[in-house]
Amino acid sequence: VGFVTGKYEDLPKAKQLYQRGDAKFKQATNASKANRTDLFGEAAKLFKAAGKAAEGSGLQQDALFMEGESLFFANDLNGARDAFEKLQKEFPRNRHGDRAAARLFAISKYWIDVSKSGGDAWYSVNLFDETRPLRDADGHAVRVLDQIRYDDPTGKLADDATMAAAVEHIRRKQFDQADEFLTDLRETFTDSDHLFLAHLLGIRCKLEIYAGPHYSERVLDEADTLVKQTRRRFPDKLQEKKYNERLARAAAEIAYHKSEKLAFRARYREKQREYGAARELYRKILRDHPTTPQAKTAREVLAKIEDEPASPTKA
Repeated sequence: VGFVTGKYEDLPKAKQLYQRGDAKFKQATNASKANRTDLFGEAAKLFKAAGKAAEGSGLQQDALFMEGESLFFANDLNGARDAFEKLQKEFPRNRHGDRAAARLFAISKYWIDVSKSGGDAWYSVNLFDETRPLRDADGHAVRVLDQIRYDDPTGKLADDATMAAAVEHIRRKQFDQADEFLTDLRETFTDSDHLFLAHLLGIRCKLEIYAGPHYSERVLDEADTLVKQTRRRFPDKLQEKKYNERLARAAAEIAYHKSEKLAFRARYREKQREYGAARELYRKILRDHPTTPQAKTAREVLAKIEDEPASPTKA
């Protein structure tokens, strides 16, 4: 029993199996294309056996990584994902962390590309292709990206995985989930190269989430705050016409929705003959959103109800 791990270890056997796996891996690397896949598969089995013979040890870390590498090159991406994720989960600070994360990132990107190409219909079950999950390659890809962030939130690929997951959720029109990833990126990875894009996409997601004047405008306030943050933090980026125009359109859309919300509330007060409250709401439209279409209507209505009593007259 290992003194450190408290588990049964057969280190001589583990080392022997690892060396055999390493030799098989090198043989596979130099083999012809026709034989390479099978040889990498055999190497993976030897590395897996080596890891089991010395569970919890440093050798198991190396064996798990090489098992994942072997399966990756054997085109068994499901098995490779399992090996790399087991390595990251059981050995959070292992010496192969960045390389394992890079492999997981590559696997997720491949599955996303499969989904984009139409090779992963929701109703199909994959029974023969080991490069793809049984079902929903795209969903599995996003889960892999999320796991990369979870396993090593300070790793080199953590912000890349966060952005990739957000973009994929946007592609699938899952704007609530995308917004969560983008918020996490802005708050956690403050020096990320993706920070500017996280602001722009975050604004768009919040506008897509907004459900209309019958619902809370909280998400509009969040979008408005993001517009102001973007202008304050990225003045250099906004020198580019395309970004400046995109932000201006988003700001105008936010103003339109906020004005629409106020007009909706004002019309309700009118119907209740609560003209005092209606006038305040119409004036707020004119004060805060004077260039919106609702502002023109607000002026016209205010002229009509200016002399009406503030509250309904009691009989």
